[in-house]
Amino acid sequence: MEKELSSKESLALITEMISQAKKEAAGDGSFHLLLWGWVIAVCDLGHYGLAKAGFDAPYLVWLLVIPATLISVYFSRKFAKQARVKSHLDSVLGELWLAIYLVIIALVLFMSVLDFNHNPVILLVSAIGVFITGSLIKAKALKLGASMLAAGALVGFMLPVDEQYLVSGIAMILGYLVPGYYLKKSYREQF
Repeated sequence: MEKELSSKESLALITEMISQAKKEAAGDGSFHLLLWGWVIAVCDLGHYGLAKAGFDAPYLVWLLVIPATLISVYFSRKFAKQARVKSHLDSVLGELWLAIYLVIIALVLFMSVLDFNHNPVILLVSAIGVFITGSLIKAKALKLGASMLAAGALVGFMLPVDEQYLVSGIAMILGYLVPGYYLKKSYREQF
């Protein structure tokens, strides 16, 4: 027979479940920030460097996105299976980032329509995702990272396309990698 919980015990249990869900959502959310931060920063900076060096096809560095996508999908599924608590927060974050990924794919497919000025727009879309994620999990580091992405976008809009890759690479380091490592460190300290 199940034991009836007092209102105090019920509240403590609910609070603990919410706390656990937030920790899980924030903790290994750092994995995706770090994966995509590194991949996109390397691609942006690689594209910039190859273009400046006179390489005929600097865009080939972007093929790194294909294995990164497969790795991201694999680990997303793995983390979902391992999660002890599946919360509404997990669902909202998953839907948010799926929508952002689809918007970024559309921007890349139609970058010629944007006269190849897609980097600042992608930074803005990413800033929205990082800011909302930071708001949902109450992580100021992510909100600050979002502001770095938005600042990079604003600077990028004023530069020629080739220079946008340099700015975008720096913005990814400040907007994804720095908050990602901060989240990872914070998560480890909690356990």
